[in-house]
Parts: sequence; C-alpha cells; structure tokens
Amino acid sequence: MYHQIMEKSGNKLFAMTKKSFWLVLLLLILPLSSCSTFLSEKYTVETPKGQCLPVFPDNNGWYGGDGAYSIKLDGERTLWLFGDTFVANEKDKKDRVDMDAILGTTLAISTCSANNEFKIQYYLKKKNERFVSSFGENEWLWPQDPFIVNNILYIPLIAVTPTNKKDELFNFKITGHKLARIKDFSAADPYKWSMDYIDLTPAIPPEIAAFATTSVVHDNYVYFYPFYAYSKDAMNVLGNILARIPVSRLDKPVGAIEYFTKDGTWQNNLNPARVKAVLNACVSELSVRYHAADKKWIAVYLSTQNKGDKLLYQFADALEGPWSEPKVLGVTVPEVDPNSPLYDKNNFCYAGKEHIEFARNKNLIVTYVCNSAEDMQNRTSFIRRNLFLYRPVAREISY
Repeated sequence: MYHQIMEKSGNKLFAMTKKSFWLVLLLLILPLSSCSTFLSEKYTVETPKGQCLPVFPDNNGWYGGDGAYSIKLDGERTLWLFGDTFVANEKDKKDRVDMDAILGTTLAISTCSANNEFKIQYYLKKKNERFVSSFGENEWLWPQDPFIVNNILYIPLIAVTPTNKKDELFNFKITGHKLARIKDFSAADPYKWSMDYIDLTPAIPPEIAAFATTSVVHDNYVYFYPFYAYSKDAMNVLGNILARIPVSRLDKPVGAIEYFTKDGTWQNNLNPARVKAVLNACVSELSVRYHAADKKWIAVYLSTQNKGDKLLYQFADALEGPWSEPKVLGVTVPEVDPNSPLYDKNNFCYAGKEHIEFARNKNLIVTYVCNSAEDMQNRTSFIRRNLFLYRPVAREISY
C-alpha cells in the first residue's frame, strides 16, 4: 500500500541505491503526523447519464485501489488494472478500519450499456477463502501500462520485495520486471484467460524503478518512458527516458531493448552519460497517446510538486520529442488543497494519466489517485476512515 509515495517530490517511492538521494526528496513533501476529521460514510459516486465516463464505486468486494491503467480489449470491453487494493466480503462498508488489503494487482472489466452508461465489474481472486493478487502466486506485483500486439495482450508488472527494515518508512525494494502474456483474452471472465510470464529483469538496469510507466505501440516497436534515477560518481540523472523493444523481440526482450540518447541515436546499453531524459516529469505513472485530430502526441501526468496538486500535459510531434513545456490541465486537485473538505495534511496524489478510449472531441478523460502518509496499518488512519481516498478519481477536462 505504501509503495505509492514519491518520485521527484510527490509520487511513488521506489527504493534506490542512493538512500540519501531519496531522503532529501522525501523530506521536501511529506509531513509525518496527522489530526484529521472523521468522515466515515458509505462511498457514493454520481454516475454521469448517457456519457459512459469512468467511475469506480465500491462493489464486488472492492473498496478502493491504486493506479488505474486501462486498455480497450475490443469493441465493448475495457480492462482496468489497479495496484494494492482494499477488499472486504461485506457490502456497503462505511470505512476500511478492519479491511484487508491485497498487495499486488486487481482487475476489472468495464463496458458501456445500451444507454451509454459506464458499467464496471471487479474480478477479485481468492485462494483458501482469502483475497489474493490477480498476478503472481507468491509475488508482490504492481501493474503498469498494458498493450496489445498481434492480438496478444501484454501486461507489464513490477516485482516488489519487502525489506523488513523497521527503521525505514518504506521498507521494500524493486526487485524485478515482468510481462504477463495473454494470448487469448476473449473469455468474459478474466480468470479464464491463460497466461505466462516473460522475465524482463535481466534486461533492465537497477536504476530504472518503473519501466513501462506508459506503453505505446508504434511502427513495429513498443515504446516505453522508464522512470530513471541514477546517482553515482558525481553524476545525477533523474527523469523519464525513452526505451523501445522491437515487436519481433517481445517474447525474447533480453538484449533487444534500445534507449534514446542525447545525440538522437538509439543504443542497446543504457549509458547514464548519453541517455536523454525526454520528459522531466519524473513520474512512475503517466500516459502518452496520439491524438489524430491534433496530429500530436500528448503526455499526461500529475505534477510532483506540492504533493501532486496539478494535472499537467505536454505535446510533441514525435515520441522522441522535443516536448512542449508543461501546461496545467484543469483545476487544483482538491485532496491536497487546504481549502477543500477533502484535504488532510498527510494527503498526496500521483498516478495521473489519460484514458483515450473515453476521449471526446477536445476533452481528455484522466484519472489520478490520492494516498496518505500515515501508516495504513493504523486502524484509525485517515485512509482507513475515509473511503473517498485511495481510489481512482476520473475527470473530463478540455485542453
């Protein structure tokens, strides 16, 4: 659950080789105490009529999850992937005080009804009567941006390992990267899909905390914008770089990953002195999607400043850039606005991204998630008492 803090100064925390490098960033953004009001009530959400815009109500045992990547599977179904998730067997819960949390990934399928209304079905997995992650039997795997190539669905996953260091606020580390490969996803029930895994770990340097922050299939390659943090030998590189894998090598990616460099060429090895940070977003979740009407690529993410108080977007003619300067998308995020009733001083927000399958004209459909710096194991913490926190928030915003 607490994987969701910080990148540059506001998003997910990933354990890096230079502990002090991250500690400075952490101290910039996270207060460590709270005195919050109690807002316990059943979570309700207003469903837009006739618009088929995403909403994430409590249902099927699901009471809030992280991340929210999506991909259109066919003409009717959209797959949603969530990170660590609160779950309960009981219906209509008013808080999460006694809830379990799945550490890993959960999923859902959404459709648009005949009346063009958004419908979502969460599919929670159980083993021995307990809720478990949708991926990995004995692993802690977080989802990244899925993609489809040659009618095969690939779901990138980050492997996480607890460190059991009680003196550290975030006692885990990133230990691997995988692709879940699903060759037939036609069944209505995702748990009838057969899958196997491709191990990316040997191909990815440890300084890459999140590889598939966003995925783009384009011109016989799959492009990614890894979040890269290198700090060694008086050299610091922090940002989102650009990587790609030939479509023909997805099943055997080791040795096939290329990185975009400052001189405009592609190299198989990741050289920190030569690699180019094409986006200074410094985020582990974002979206890059092509908007045909504008003939532009648009990147959407949440600012890492002020605990994630703004959605930002940038334009480019090519995936390599150059990218425009960031512009603010919409209004301030209320969960970190001191004037909002949703505010708590321990709140922080991240995971901003676009869901282009729902876009309409010049309106983007974006989501973000807010979390709390309080210990979620504390049964009276803000995140357990307030169901509005720690779930995707969807907005329709013109640009």
